[in-house]
Amino acid sequence: MSECMAIIPARSGSKGVIDKNIRPMDGKPMMAYSISHALASSSIDRVLVTTDSSEYAEIAREYGAEVPFLRPAEISGDHSTDLEAFRHALLWLREHEGDVPETVVHLRPTHPVRDVSDIDQMVEILKTHPELDSVRSVSPVAFTPFKMWFRSEKGVLSQVVDCDLPEPYNQPRQMLPQVYQQNAAIDVVRSTVILEQNSMTGKAIHGYRMHHDFDIDSEEEFLRAEQYLKWQRKSLEGESLRFVVDIDGVIASIVPVSDYSKAGPLTENIRLVNQLYEQGHEIILFTARGYVTGMDWRHVTEQQLQEWAVKYHELHFGKPNADFYIDDKLISLTAIGNFLHLTPPTKEMV
Repeated sequence: MSECMAIIPARSGSKGVIDKNIRPMDGKPMMAYSISHALASSSIDRVLVTTDSSEYAEIAREYGAEVPFLRPAEISGDHSTDLEAFRHALLWLREHEGDVPETVVHLRPTHPVRDVSDIDQMVEILKTHPELDSVRSVSPVAFTPFKMWFRSEKGVLSQVVDCDLPEPYNQPRQMLPQVYQQNAAIDVVRSTVILEQNSMTGKAIHGYRMHHDFDIDSEEEFLRAEQYLKWQRKSLEGESLRFVVDIDGVIASIVPVSDYSKAGPLTENIRLVNQLYEQGHEIILFTARGYVTGMDWRHVTEQQLQEWAVKYHELHFGKPNADFYIDDKLISLTAIGNFLHLTPPTKEMV
């Protein structure tokens, strides 16, 4: 019997993105990415997909996973839980094969972007720390819950969460504890926790920090992940990419009353842009400077870019002012940097 098995739950009938588990994403069914991550892991010795669909099962087998059974319809609905699917899979294995794996790696097909080394490190954490029930991947959240409220029917506010600081909702954000959310990328759990504690995590949960989150539940999230994967593929193939980067708020600090001469450099972002340039990618800078003021900011802008040592190929002016911009690429510079390994990834071991 497998010591460490990946189980990928892939039911049919999703509503937010229709048939998202098998929807083509940069040329492959989305589910195939999770299968390939599991197969590439040095810690996983068996890959199983649990699904209620014979079509999904055929696709899973095509990409290298085992599908020894179809999941019953009664635990494959909109309100069915992961626990039901995983208990069914493990009990099936016990009944038909006589044993269950010691460790289960939960890879959701809705998270097609992963670093395989994260899987191996998380498995190692659980393996070397018997006091833990599970290891769960988490990402930092942008909005602190210490400034969030419940509101009663009479309009009275009460805190969602509390901490040791007095009146945390009145404290500067920098003074508040960092908070993380589970990002649905990877969970590693002992089989005994699922079968005996009737839980997907147990009580002793280690949080493995990541700085990205690609769980897909909408069309926008699907397009964002697909663009990421296209960049990965092209980068691995040695193809140069074309990056169009806004200056203000990305290269330069935002300034009041559009006095761009007072803008300062955002040095970390400039470093990332320069690394992209040095890797052979095309850097196009654009700015709306001058649209509101009617002034010509080209000389100031070019001088700033030179002083800040920004490397680029073209500079464009004229993007109109607006309250909202719709960006069809849906990717931030920080995300690009993390993905193309421009900055060392942050890892954590106990």
